[in-house]
Amino acid sequence: MIAFALAAMLATAPMDPTLAPGSQSTPSSPAADQSPVQLDDIEVTGRTLDSLIRSFVNEVAAPNDNRGLARWEDRICVGVANLRLEPAQYIVDRVSTVAEDIGLQPGRPGCAPNVIIVATDDPARLAADLARDQQRALRPGGSGMDRGGAALRRFVASEEPVRWWQVSMPVDSETGERATRIPGECRNSCGSALDYAPIIFVDSPSRLNTQIVDNIFRTVIILDVDQVSQISAQQLADYVAMVTLAQIDPEADTSRYASILNVFDAPDTTAGLTDWDKAYLEGLYDAERSRRNLRSGRNEIARSIHRAHSRLRTQAAD
Repeated sequence: MIAFALAAMLATAPMDPTLAPGSQSTPSSPAADQSPVQLDDIEVTGRTLDSLIRSFVNEVAAPNDNRGLARWEDRICVGVANLRLEPAQYIVDRVSTVAEDIGLQPGRPGCAPNVIIVATDDPARLAADLARDQQRALRPGGSGMDRGGAALRRFVASEEPVRWWQVSMPVDSETGERATRIPGECRNSCGSALDYAPIIFVDSPSRLNTQIVDNIFRTVIILDVDQVSQISAQQLADYVAMVTLAQIDPEADTSRYASILNVFDAPDTTAGLTDWDKAYLEGLYDAERSRRNLRSGRNEIARSIHRAHSRLRTQAAD
């Protein structure tokens, strides 16, 4: 029944990132130094803030192969299945609040969810069922849209309390149109090769910059109800928000940083999103993502995170 409900949610989730959901829904069933590094304690590590930020980005960021870091473009709609109404609504509200804080627009009740969260006492079976029965939803087939078959197998085999899978789309930042072809789709009479490939009009050709960016348009999250019970509702909701709003590497080692991503290893270290996490999300969503070179693109985001960190410190001082 859980797999069937999740399949139904996947079927209604928008494939096209330009088709933004209009509302929000909650289904009725619903190394040397081991201490984390705080943003305002960088002198403890003997490293500059820039160096710490770049290391954090390189550790946690998990873009699709040969693509830049993706993010949501406009609206998200969160759906939770197989939880009681109260905890489900709390997760929906908290993820939506974090999304709104970084400039996204949460949907209203009744929208088709593009963030799908399901709780189960048998996550391995559910993940395997999805990978087998909903492969097209998890791997649409377009170039640069997912992390590949090996990553999907790791998703299925994971024994972590929370596992997630995201699908993104290369798009034209000027128009929002797709910049990759999805197998089986074509335009017009499908009689020419041009009918099968997206056409991108480039206003200012450049070897350094690009107008093609990557946008997340679907996130699937599976919660192991037995394992997530060890943390609070806020900790769980903030963890889910972090892995929903950014492409986070499930195998990242963040033990050197004060991050919500450490919550299952050290539940007492943080009550929710930390300054590291907030700066990362704010920096990701403020960055222009205009660099063609992938390394330069990460550096651009790292600089944006540095600016976000400076804003957070200024706000704290006030």
